[in-house]
This record gives sequence, structure tokens and C-alpha cells, in this order.
Amino acid sequence: MNNFVRQQEERKEIKEKEKLSRENLGKFFFDLAKLVFTSMALVGGVSLIVNEARIQQGILATIGVSLTYTFAAIGYKILNDR
Repeated sequence: MNNFVRQQEERKEIKEKEKLSRENLGKFFFDLAKLVFTSMALVGGVSLIVNEARIQQGILATIGVSLTYTFAAIGYKILNDR
């Protein structure tokens, strides 16, 4: 009986480690999404000051929004995948 209890505790510890690992990975992707969004906002603001071409501003904004969405979606999927 003691062996059974020990195995159950080991399984519980493994599940907790996997959960913690999954949470950290999800947080990492959310942090990447925040970083991309912040850099997009800074580059967009600077490009308005230096009068960069509108087409380049549009391309940068599109890339920034798509990367932000992608990283946030990956983080969400990792955190809510069971």
C-alpha cells in the first residue's frame, strides 16, 4: 500500500511540474506579444516624427499587429490547452 501512495505522489508532482512549465511558456509568449506591441508603438511614433513614407508605416503596423496577435494566440493556446 505504501508503494501505491508513493506512486500517486510522484504522479502529482509530475503534473504540477508540467503545469508550471506550461504556465511559464504561456507567459513567455504573452511577454513577447507585449514586447512586439510596444516596439511597434515606438517605431510608429518615431516614423511619424521623421516623416517616413506612409506605405512603410502601414507595412510596419501590419507586421506588428500580426506578430502581436500570433504570439498572444500561441500563449493563450498553451495556457488553455489541457
